[in-house]
Amino acid sequence: MGGFYYYGIDSLYIYLVVPAIIIMLWSQIRVKTVFSKYSTHHSPLTGADAARRVLEANGVYNVKIERVSGNLTDHYDPRTNVIRLSDSVYGANNLSAVGVAAHEAGHAVQYSKGYVPIKVRSVILPVCNLGSQLSMPLLIIGLIFDFYFLVKLGVIFFCAALLFQLLTLPIEFNASHRALVTLDNSGLIREDEKKAVRRVLSAAAMTYVAALLVSLTQLIRLLAITKRNRRYVGLQ
Repeated sequence: MGGFYYYGIDSLYIYLVVPAIIIMLWSQIRVKTVFSKYSTHHSPLTGADAARRVLEANGVYNVKIERVSGNLTDHYDPRTNVIRLSDSVYGANNLSAVGVAAHEAGHAVQYSKGYVPIKVRSVILPVCNLGSQLSMPLLIIGLIFDFYFLVKLGVIFFCAALLFQLLTLPIEFNASHRALVTLDNSGLIREDEKKAVRRVLSAAAMTYVAALLVSLTQLIRLLAITKRNRRYVGLQ
Protein backbone atom coordinates (compact mmCIF):
# COMPACT_ATOMS: atom_id res chain seq x y z
CA MET A 1 0.00 0.00 0.00
CA GLY A 2 2.98 2.33 -0.39
CA GLY A 3 4.63 4.47 2.25
CA PHE A 4 1.41 6.00 3.56
CA TYR A 5 0.11 3.01 5.47
CA TYR A 6 1.46 1.17 8.46
CA TYR A 7 -0.26 -2.06 9.49
CA GLY A 8 -3.31 -0.99 7.51
CA ILE A 9 -3.51 2.41 9.20
CA ASP A 10 -2.92 5.67 7.35
CA SER A 11 0.38 6.86 8.79
CA LEU A 12 -0.17 10.41 7.57
CA TYR A 13 -3.35 10.52 9.64
CA ILE A 14 -1.47 9.26 12.70
CA TYR A 15 1.56 11.53 12.43
CA LEU A 16 -0.04 14.61 10.90
CA VAL A 17 -3.78 14.86 11.48
CA VAL A 18 -4.02 13.27 14.94
CA PRO A 19 -1.54 15.73 16.55
CA ALA A 20 -3.53 18.61 15.01
CA ILE A 21 -6.76 17.17 16.43
CA ILE A 22 -5.12 16.88 19.86
CA ILE A 23 -4.09 20.54 19.65
CA MET A 24 -7.66 21.47 18.70
CA LEU A 25 -9.09 19.54 21.66
CA TRP A 26 -6.52 21.15 23.96
CA SER A 27 -7.51 24.61 22.71
CA GLN A 28 -11.18 23.91 23.40
CA ILE A 29 -10.39 22.72 26.93
CA ARG A 30 -8.19 25.77 27.47
CA VAL A 31 -11.01 28.15 26.50
CA LYS A 32 -13.25 26.66 29.16
CA THR A 33 -10.43 26.63 31.72
CA VAL A 34 -9.43 30.25 31.12
CA PHE A 35 -13.06 31.40 31.04
CA SER A 36 -13.72 29.62 34.33
CA LYS A 37 -10.59 31.10 35.92
CA TYR A 38 -11.41 34.71 35.12
CA SER A 39 -15.10 34.26 35.88
CA THR A 40 -14.03 34.66 39.50
CA HIS A 41 -12.53 38.11 38.78
CA HIS A 42 -15.23 40.68 39.50
CA SER A 43 -16.06 43.54 37.14
CA PRO A 44 -18.47 46.45 37.70
CA LEU A 45 -19.78 45.76 34.17
CA THR A 46 -21.99 42.90 33.09
CA GLY A 47 -21.37 41.28 29.72
CA ALA A 48 -24.34 43.15 28.26
CA ASP A 49 -23.02 46.44 29.67
CA ALA A 50 -19.58 45.82 28.15
CA ALA A 51 -21.03 45.03 24.72
CA ARG A 52 -23.18 48.18 24.75
CA ARG A 53 -20.28 50.36 25.87
CA VAL A 54 -17.98 49.02 23.15
CA LEU A 55 -20.66 49.64 20.52
CA GLU A 56 -21.34 53.17 21.68
CA ALA A 57 -17.63 54.02 21.91
CA ASN A 58 -17.37 53.10 18.23
CA GLY A 59 -20.45 55.07 17.20
CA VAL A 60 -22.69 52.04 16.72
CA TYR A 61 -26.17 52.47 18.21
CA ASN A 62 -28.48 50.27 16.13
CA VAL A 63 -27.41 46.83 17.37
CA LYS A 64 -29.66 44.89 19.73
CA ILE A 65 -28.25 42.80 22.58
CA GLU A 66 -30.20 39.71 23.57
CA ARG A 67 -29.80 36.82 25.97
CA VAL A 68 -29.51 33.30 24.57
CA SER A 69 -29.52 30.01 26.47
CA GLY A 70 -26.41 27.88 26.79
CA ASN A 71 -22.80 28.33 27.80
CA LEU A 72 -20.36 30.17 25.50
CA THR A 73 -22.97 30.24 22.73
CA ASP A 74 -22.28 33.94 22.23
CA HIS A 75 -22.36 35.32 18.69
CA TYR A 76 -23.21 38.30 16.54
CA ASP A 77 -25.87 37.73 13.89
CA PRO A 78 -25.35 40.19 11.00
CA ARG A 79 -28.63 39.17 9.37
CA THR A 80 -30.70 40.53 12.25
CA ASN A 81 -28.02 42.90 13.60
CA VAL A 82 -28.25 41.31 17.03
CA ILE A 83 -25.58 40.34 19.56
CA ARG A 84 -26.67 37.24 21.45
CA LEU A 85 -24.94 36.61 24.76
CA SER A 86 -25.15 33.33 26.67
CA ASP A 87 -26.42 32.91 30.22
CA SER A 88 -22.84 32.84 31.54
CA VAL A 89 -22.03 36.17 29.87
CA TYR A 90 -25.11 38.39 29.52
CA GLY A 91 -25.70 39.31 33.16
CA ALA A 92 -22.39 38.15 34.64
CA ASN A 93 -20.16 40.68 36.46
CA ASN A 94 -16.73 39.24 35.69
CA LEU A 95 -13.78 39.77 33.36
CA SER A 96 -14.46 36.65 31.28
CA ALA A 97 -17.97 37.88 30.48
CA VAL A 98 -16.67 41.36 29.68
CA GLY A 99 -14.05 39.95 27.29
CA VAL A 100 -16.44 37.65 25.43
CA ALA A 101 -19.18 40.27 25.14
CA ALA A 102 -16.74 42.95 23.99
CA HIS A 103 -15.42 40.55 21.33
CA GLU A 104 -18.92 40.01 19.90
CA ALA A 105 -19.43 43.77 19.92
CA GLY A 106 -16.17 43.97 17.98
CA HIS A 107 -17.78 41.88 15.23
CA ALA A 108 -20.75 44.24 15.10
CA VAL A 109 -18.34 47.17 14.76
CA GLN A 110 -16.57 45.36 11.90
CA TYR A 111 -19.81 45.12 9.94
CA SER A 112 -20.71 48.71 10.75
CA LYS A 113 -17.32 50.01 9.56
CA GLY A 114 -17.23 47.84 6.43
CA TYR A 115 -14.22 45.76 7.46
CA VAL A 116 -12.90 44.31 4.16
CA PRO A 117 -12.23 40.68 5.22
CA ILE A 118 -15.83 40.49 6.48
CA LYS A 119 -17.09 41.63 3.07
CA VAL A 120 -14.89 39.13 1.23
CA ARG A 121 -15.98 36.27 3.48
CA SER A 122 -19.65 37.15 2.98
CA VAL A 123 -19.22 37.04 -0.81
CA ILE A 124 -17.57 33.60 -0.83
CA LEU A 125 -19.78 32.14 1.91
CA PRO A 126 -22.20 30.27 -0.45
CA VAL A 127 -19.31 28.60 -2.27
CA CYS A 128 -17.59 27.72 1.01
CA ASN A 129 -20.78 26.20 2.42
CA LEU A 130 -21.18 24.14 -0.73
CA GLY A 131 -17.56 23.06 -0.47
CA SER A 132 -17.90 21.90 3.13
CA GLN A 133 -20.97 19.81 2.23
CA LEU A 134 -19.72 18.23 -1.00
CA SER A 135 -15.97 17.85 -0.59
CA MET A 136 -15.88 14.62 1.41
CA PRO A 137 -18.64 12.76 -0.53
CA LEU A 138 -16.89 13.62 -3.81
CA LEU A 139 -13.51 12.54 -2.47
CA ILE A 140 -14.82 9.24 -1.09
CA ILE A 141 -16.73 8.33 -4.27
CA GLY A 142 -13.80 9.36 -6.44
CA LEU A 143 -11.29 7.31 -4.46
CA ILE A 144 -13.50 4.22 -4.28
CA PHE A 145 -14.32 4.14 -8.01
CA ASP A 146 -11.06 5.70 -9.26
CA PHE A 147 -12.87 8.72 -10.71
CA TYR A 148 -10.00 11.16 -10.54
CA PHE A 149 -12.05 14.12 -11.77
CA LEU A 150 -14.35 13.69 -8.74
CA VAL A 151 -11.34 13.53 -6.43
CA LYS A 152 -9.94 16.69 -7.98
CA LEU A 153 -13.32 18.41 -7.64
CA GLY A 154 -13.55 17.29 -4.02
CA VAL A 155 -10.12 18.76 -3.28
CA ILE A 156 -11.16 22.06 -4.89
CA PHE A 157 -14.31 22.18 -2.76
CA PHE A 158 -12.26 21.31 0.33
CA CYS A 159 -9.92 24.22 -0.47
CA ALA A 160 -12.93 26.53 -0.69
CA ALA A 161 -14.02 25.52 2.81
CA LEU A 162 -10.43 25.97 3.97
CA LEU A 163 -10.37 29.48 2.52
CA PHE A 164 -13.35 30.38 4.70
CA GLN A 165 -11.44 29.27 7.80
CA LEU A 166 -8.37 31.18 6.66
CA LEU A 167 -10.37 34.40 6.25
CA THR A 168 -11.97 33.87 9.64
CA LEU A 169 -8.63 34.19 11.45
CA PRO A 170 -7.96 37.91 10.78
CA ILE A 171 -11.63 38.63 11.43
CA GLU A 172 -11.50 37.01 14.87
CA PHE A 173 -8.17 38.59 15.82
CA ASN A 174 -9.36 42.00 14.66
CA ALA A 175 -12.61 41.74 16.64
CA SER A 176 -10.61 40.93 19.78
CA HIS A 177 -8.20 43.79 19.08
CA ARG A 178 -11.07 46.26 18.64
CA ALA A 179 -12.65 45.01 21.86
CA LEU A 180 -9.48 45.29 23.94
CA VAL A 181 -8.49 48.70 22.59
CA THR A 182 -11.98 50.10 23.18
CA LEU A 183 -12.20 48.71 26.70
CA ASP A 184 -8.77 50.16 27.49
CA ASN A 185 -9.21 53.57 25.84
CA SER A 186 -12.66 54.04 27.37
CA GLY A 187 -11.36 53.30 30.85
CA LEU A 188 -13.70 50.32 31.23
CA ILE A 189 -10.91 48.06 32.48
CA ARG A 190 -7.81 48.72 34.56
CA GLU A 191 -4.29 47.87 33.41
CA ASP A 192 -4.18 44.70 35.52
CA GLU A 193 -7.61 43.65 34.20
CA LYS A 194 -6.48 44.13 30.59
CA LYS A 195 -4.07 41.20 30.94
CA ALA A 196 -6.89 38.92 32.09
CA VAL A 197 -9.23 39.99 29.29
CA ARG A 198 -6.44 39.49 26.74
CA ARG A 199 -5.92 35.93 27.98
CA VAL A 200 -9.61 35.16 27.60
CA LEU A 201 -9.63 36.51 24.05
CA SER A 202 -6.37 34.78 23.11
CA ALA A 203 -7.64 31.43 24.36
CA ALA A 204 -10.77 31.80 22.23
CA ALA A 205 -8.74 32.80 19.16
CA MET A 206 -6.56 29.71 19.48
CA THR A 207 -9.57 27.48 18.77
CA TYR A 208 -9.79 29.00 15.28
CA VAL A 209 -6.06 28.55 14.72
CA ALA A 210 -6.30 24.91 15.81
CA ALA A 211 -9.32 24.24 13.58
CA LEU A 212 -7.44 25.69 10.60
CA LEU A 213 -4.44 23.51 11.44
CA VAL A 214 -6.64 20.38 11.39
CA SER A 215 -8.05 21.32 8.00
CA LEU A 216 -4.59 22.03 6.60
CA THR A 217 -3.24 18.67 7.72
CA GLN A 218 -6.30 16.94 6.26
CA LEU A 219 -5.69 18.69 2.94
CA ILE A 220 -2.04 17.59 2.89
CA ARG A 221 -3.14 14.02 3.61
CA LEU A 222 -5.81 14.12 0.89
CA LEU A 223 -3.32 15.40 -1.67
CA ALA A 224 -0.86 12.66 -0.72
CA ILE A 225 -3.52 9.94 -0.98
CA THR A 226 -4.69 11.31 -4.33
CA LYS A 227 -1.14 11.33 -5.67
CA ARG A 228 -0.55 7.79 -4.46
CA ASN A 229 -3.80 6.51 -5.96
CA ARG A 230 -3.05 8.07 -9.35
CA ARG A 231 0.36 6.41 -9.35
CA TYR A 232 -1.23 3.07 -8.40
CA VAL A 233 -3.85 3.32 -11.18
CA GLY A 234 -1.16 4.22 -13.68
CA LEU A 235 0.75 1.04 -12.87
CA GLN A 236 -2.22 -1.21 -13.60
